Amino acid sequence: MPLNTSLTRRDAAEAGFSLIELMVTVVVLMIACGVTVRGVLDLARVSDVVNNRTDMHNGVRNATELLTQEVGQAGKIALPANVLTTATAAAGDTTITVSSTAGMFVGELLALDTGANQETITVAAANGGTITTADPLIKDHNAANVPVTAPGGFSAGIVPTNMANGSTGTVLKIFGDINGDRQMVYVEYRCDIGTGRLYRNAMPFTANAKPAPTVEQILIDNLVANPDGTPCFTYQSQTVTGITFVLDVAITLTVQTQTRDPITRQFQTETKALLNVSPRNVFNSWQHAGLGLRNRIQPIPPSVQNLLP
Repeated sequence: MPLNTSLTRRDAAEAGFSLIELMVTVVVLMIACGVTVRGVLDLARVSDVVNNRTDMHNGVRNATELLTQEVGQAGKIALPANVLTTATAAAGDTTITVSSTAGMFVGELLALDTGANQETITVAAANGGTITTADPLIKDHNAANVPVTAPGGFSAGIVPTNMANGSTGTVLKIFGDINGDRQMVYVEYRCDIGTGRLYRNAMPFTANAKPAPTVEQILIDNLVANPDGTPCFTYQSQTVTGITFVLDVAITLTVQTQTRDPITRQFQTETKALLNVSPRNVFNSWQHAGLGLRNRIQPIPPSVQNLLP
């Protein structure tokens, strides 16, 4: 019986894939899907690595930027407001009436008047709108409303390490008009490797007591010891006529990522080192000392002395 050629061709066309062809197709699809999923997972891991390191870098960068700004500003002296005399004063007087005594402290050096009539006075007491001077006035000040200003800067704006309860390798102590807003403050930066935290504790320079560090004062919470044992803070000092000036602060901080690296399963670390952060106001006081201008070198306020321990 002759073979029906058209029927045979139609049956072959409608027969579909064989079992072997189907298995090969499924295997190829599984391999393609596996490669795609593996690529997606690898990209996700890389993204986690980048985010982990970015968070770590941003944390230490923000802390060091703040440290640089505040160390540079340390030692600046300021009065909260412009101060004018409200009455005349004559040579030999030891009291001066002024518009405000806010922000003044015992031992502070103030410049009274302007031009050739200006003289420097030392505050023995300041309250109720009256300044009592340590020594009698030298010149007559026959006009009211002459300015009273606080010149120079603090020699101990960065509290020296050789001062009682001074700065150390783990605690940086600074004070002055740190924020440039005419409000003097005392600030402590404390590296606590035990808890992995860098604290910033700030308060008015006239505070009666130093509050204990709180969670709100944490700048970094993933701090670790520096690789070579370098302290967080090191200081370069110069002494002129018995006064110590800290002219440079080196800041070295090492941090680690908050979580382990998803690829290496290890914490990643980064060390940030600032080797020459200069407190410009302390530097200016050091220059004044070298020129013999002792009436521009401000003493450390008694209230700050009480906050150092």
